[in-house]
Amino acid sequence: MRSRLLPACTLAAAVATALLAGGCGSGDDWSRPHPKPTAVGAPGPGFFPAASPAPEATITPRPGSWDGVRPPEGYRVVLLTAGEDRQTRTLVSAVTAWAEEERVSLRTVTATRPDRFVASITRAMEMKPDLIVSAGNDLVDPLALVTPNHLDQQFLVVGAELAEPTANVTAADWAGASFRGEGLGMASTYDPASFTPERAGRAVRAGVAAVLTGMTGIVILLD
Repeated sequence: MRSRLLPACTLAAAVATALLAGGCGSGDDWSRPHPKPTAVGAPGPGFFPAASPAPEATITPRPGSWDGVRPPEGYRVVLLTAGEDRQTRTLVSAVTAWAEEERVSLRTVTATRPDRFVASITRAMEMKPDLIVSAGNDLVDPLALVTPNHLDQQFLVVGAELAEPTANVTAADWAGASFRGEGLGMASTYDPASFTPERAGRAVRAGVAAVLTGMTGIVILLD
């Protein structure tokens, strides 16, 4: 009786064809067309200031007023990170936890050498995400150099801020996490102990809510 088993090469080709056919439909395929993201839900009272904030302004929204805003499923985010200190690790964990909870499509670029910081930012932009979230003080000065030349890419800096952000750079931090670059030195209020998972998580959510609702180029100062 003739065997019904396929030759190994034929079987391998069939499997490869099936994987290609199924893989193209993956929701995590960033090469596919992607609509401009819009916020799901709306912020509560006290999130927006009474008057539209000026560029580079600092606002202090009411705690929890951002909780009603969610990113759309499949929101494309690159987590750009540098540093192994506890503060940075706390921020990275907060971004990762938020992405998992909100079903965000998250990719990570880790900058390991100072001479590669700008190249790492470029790599993150080349992925064409909806948002690049930066975690780590070491990235503040490189971001200040790069971001004014790429106004079509939105950035969110958590746990730090740029001294003179352009309209595409939003920051979410608090008094103990207000590093603004080497030229200004470390703020007297900087407190590594203030980097708690709870506070970092609030910064991520408040910052993303601001970006999704079009309130960008500002600093969101949390309690």
